[in-house]
Amino acid sequence: MSLAFYMDEHVPRSITSGLRLRNIDVLTVQEDGRTGFPDRKILDRSTELNRILFTQDDDFLVEAQHRQESGIFFPGVLYAHQLNISIGGCITDLELISQLATAEELQNTVRYLPL
Repeated sequence: MSLAFYMDEHVPRSITSGLRLRNIDVLTVQEDGRTGFPDRKILDRSTELNRILFTQDDDFLVEAQHRQESGIFFPGVLYAHQLNISIGGCITDLELISQLATAEELQNTVRYLPL
């Protein structure tokens, strides 16, 4: 079974669309009615939904580190710097992660794209 993603509001729509064309389960912050919410609340919501957060916003790295240091559970964060990977590269890497990784492997971790 593939993983489900929660897309931060700053992720380009083309990445979300590309994943959906590959039958990857994605939900955007906008679709979830959480646009403009603080990063802490977005990561709380991804945890509540048991979805891996994908972001290109480095502020989430600080929040994830805080949770790691504090022992606060989160399902995982996937991060890609906008200048280090193409849209197609994000889609390919996220598809691979969704199909090959387990939820347990990603729990309480930050993984960086490109792979």
